[in-house]
Amino acid sequence: MPELPEVTAIADFVDGRAAGLPIRRVDVASLSVLKTADPPYTALVERIIESVGRVGKYLIIRTVPGPEHPGADPVLFLVIHLSRAGWLRWAEDLSPRPLRPGGKSPIALRVHCGLPGEGFDVTEAGTQKRLAGWIVRDLSEVERIATLGPDVLALSRDEFADILAGAGGRIKNVLTDQRIVAGVGNAYSDEILHAAELSPFATAKTLTADQVDTLYQAIHDVFTDAIGRLEGQQVAKLKSEKRTGLKVHARTGLPCPVCGDTIREVSFTDRSFQYCPTCQTGGKVLADRRMSRLLK
Repeated sequence: MPELPEVTAIADFVDGRAAGLPIRRVDVASLSVLKTADPPYTALVERIIESVGRVGKYLIIRTVPGPEHPGADPVLFLVIHLSRAGWLRWAEDLSPRPLRPGGKSPIALRVHCGLPGEGFDVTEAGTQKRLAGWIVRDLSEVERIATLGPDVLALSRDEFADILAGAGGRIKNVLTDQRIVAGVGNAYSDEILHAAELSPFATAKTLTADQVDTLYQAIHDVFTDAIGRLEGQQVAKLKSEKRTGLKVHARTGLPCPVCGDTIREVSFTDRSFQYCPTCQTGGKVLADRRMSRLLK
């Protein structure tokens, strides 16, 4: 799943290519992706892409009227949430043929902008269709954005501490709950907790002041490093570049690069997380519920 560093890199990459370009056509191959109908997706045609940015893990494409339509909506946003298997691909050789709705292609949405052939595809792999897009006049119209917590990188240390003090859940769940803080997902929460030497099962509100300091610094260190590695990369290379920087996530059974202990995993129905027992849990191996069920 693209998280804050990848969404930041995608936004910067597309902004550097699409900002200032007119939208010539929008093709929708999967109508289920669009969660709004007013304005229609055709309202984006002949508008100018003013900027591409990020809110939490959402891509925000801001458009303004083209010179031919000065009386149109002053601002329209195309908001995209890539979810688990979504991605964005910039191209300079897009086919002029309209996409066929309901086809087997992973392409859900195509935006033609700039010269013929230029633009980007929004794709989704797999069968779980969770990719989502909205076309709105105000970002508050997207309920998921309206209910987001503050951006995790915008918080001061004391603001972060206040949030944790009011959260009774496990720190892994608190960090990944977008209603509490926005931007952290499953992969980077594993990396952050490993860097902070904290158990994923630690209770957020019971962390000591020193642990809060360490966790706050780990968030900034992990994200600063990831954003720095991804900066300037082609969108197509972001996934592989992300994997090269991970120390514990998706590395079950491999040695911890810090202490050499074996990276362990806790699995749930539709996700899993990884951790190092020596670095994070005092050597204790956390119960894997999936394995416990298999042993019964």
